[in-house]
Amino acid sequence: MSVPQLADTPPEQSFDDFAVIASQICETPIARITLVDEHRQWFKAKVGLAASETPRDQALCAHTILSRDLMLVEDATKDARFADNPLVTSDPNIRFYGGAPLVDNQGFGLGSLCVIDRKPRQLTEDQKKSLEAIARQVVAQFEFRRIAASLAEAVAGIAVLRDFLQICAHCKSVRNDEGYCTASRNTSPRTPA
Repeated sequence: MSVPQLADTPPEQSFDDFAVIASQICETPIARITLVDEHRQWFKAKVGLAASETPRDQALCAHTILSRDLMLVEDATKDARFADNPLVTSDPNIRFYGGAPLVDNQGFGLGSLCVIDRKPRQLTEDQKKSLEAIARQVVAQFEFRRIAASLAEAVAGIAVLRDFLQICAHCKSVRNDEGYCTASRNTSPRTPA
């Protein structure tokens, strides 16, 4: 599943729940499930801030997806990558950032599950493991959505085929345009069902 298929989709309770759980476990006032594309980071779920997206060039999560490991920034004002970032120098005044990359089963970085605080801090080992575990479940939910969409498309295709190709429930033969079932070559057509 790619970012364009997920971006700008409506809020969903399951993803909102993951953000709440991450925020509570890591004891941060802000948590996000982000999707990063070429130009922006978009929030599939959010706790603690109302914004629905930010430019990619300001997104700390854009750095997270470059690795498969948890990215931790204990104090963004002291990190050369982020010290001048508008999200650090002004509202929301990010100090702490912890992001677990969301990587699909093809190895593509989709975004991150991140927790944010306005004060410098660290995560315990248990919090780090929990953040990574929740991120894996977010990706599993994304994959479930992809499979469900594929199945729905396949079922719709079968319904279309069924309208074109009618099969007799009695003999399992194909019905022709006149409603007769065509049997094998050695038998005559059956009467309309």
